[in-house]
Amino acid sequence: MQVERTDFVSVPVTDLERSTAWYRDTLGLEQTGEGHWPEFRLGENAFLYLLDPTNIDQEFQGPHTAPTALRVPDVEEARAELQGRGIQFHGGTFDTGVCHMATFADPDGNVWMLHRRYAPAD
Repeated sequence: MQVERTDFVSVPVTDLERSTAWYRDTLGLEQTGEGHWPEFRLGENAFLYLLDPTNIDQEFQGPHTAPTALRVPDVEEARAELQGRGIQFHGGTFDTGVCHMATFADPDGNVWMLHRRYAPAD
């Protein structure tokens, strides 16, 4: 199988209006779709798709707890900007020796990560 790209990532939410406002206004993502299927641009090649499971006859089973990494130019700068908008981070910024990472969650507990690799890949 050949994957050309990621079209979108679905994120389960319990309140579309609240989550749409949070992703657009607090996180600062560009909103590209509205209504029952709010969509946001994630960089150059992917989109975030908010999914209220009750719209497809399912129940909210809990948030994504494995973080989705958002590549940013500078983790500390992006973190400070988001903290200024009221986002609380899970601990400090982590330096792995090859990248910086900082995690936070949306109002439903879906985990996100600011990420920047600074060392060349092997």
